[in-house]
Amino acid sequence: QVQLVESGGGLVQPGGSLRLSCAVSGNVFRSIAMAWYRQAPGKQRELVASITSGGKTNLAESVKGRFTMSRDNAKTTVYLQMNSLKSEDTGVYYCNRQPPLHYWGQGTQVTVSS
Repeated sequence: QVQLVESGGGLVQPGGSLRLSCAVSGNVFRSIAMAWYRQAPGKQRELVASITSGGKTNLAESVKGRFTMSRDNAKTTVYLQMNSLKSEDTGVYYCNRQPPLHYWGQGTQVTVSS
């Protein structure tokens, strides 16, 4: 069973940056597409960014030009570099397969506030 462990969240001021990491266990990492999702307070979970097994990325319109997703197959880890953060980026960020598994990790909280 694939395990997902997110880290790197925190409190940051508007305009600041954070880098999220997600360590993925299992032997299938190299061959699977991965994604970052987020859930803002009172809202449904949404797809933020995805990356194919070959490294091609796709970003939600709301984060294009600000966020970058990458993967390191040797470390079986995916990353989300978040720049120019806005208050509306606040939420719990999760990584998962794309499409997602039926279970989720604990997520990492990102709070953008002055």
